[in-house]
Amino acid sequence: MNSKTLIIFEYKILFEILNEISESLNFKIIQCHENEYNNIQFDPKVDYLVVSRKKLKSIKNLLVLDNRPIKVNKFIEIVNINFLKNKFLKQSNIKIGKYNLDLNSRVISLKDKNLDLTERETNLIIFIHDKKDVSVKDLQQSVWDYSPDLETHTVETHIYRLRKKMNEVFGDENFIINNDKGYSIY
Repeated sequence: MNSKTLIIFEYKILFEILNEISESLNFKIIQCHENEYNNIQFDPKVDYLVVSRKKLKSIKNLLVLDNRPIKVNKFIEIVNINFLKNKFLKQSNIKIGKYNLDLNSRVISLKDKNLDLTERETNLIIFIHDKKDVSVKDLQQSVWDYSPDLETHTVETHIYRLRKKMNEVFGDENFIINNDKGYSIY
């Protein structure tokens, strides 16, 4: 099964050219007209890229080709680069409870609100989210690379500051929960 599909939107000539060489492409191609786009059953396991002559606000992952002539091999290269970009972006975004965390930009977001994080805060959130019920000693060792026997309040201080930032931006007082088992994010 091909995990990449190029949707050629209202561009009959391009579809015909690519269809002739489709056996040598590393992606599937389908032709689509405006009235058919909303009826496409998108498989979440497949990466889609839409090619069009014009910008379409309602379509994600759109590659707009202007009217300049372009060589077929150059076009295929551009398509493959865009598939790689989409894959990279998809892998860099993770869901943390109701929030989205962009690992590349280190920004946590909810709806239209964003909060810039430090690298340490990002690592802290990921570690707590992945492990659940994490002790201070585990955090000292895994996130800070400190000895678990070291007496310090570094973890508590960072968590306090992160909680404060989350509350100020998102109004979330319960982003990181602490109980007798350790720290958790839900």
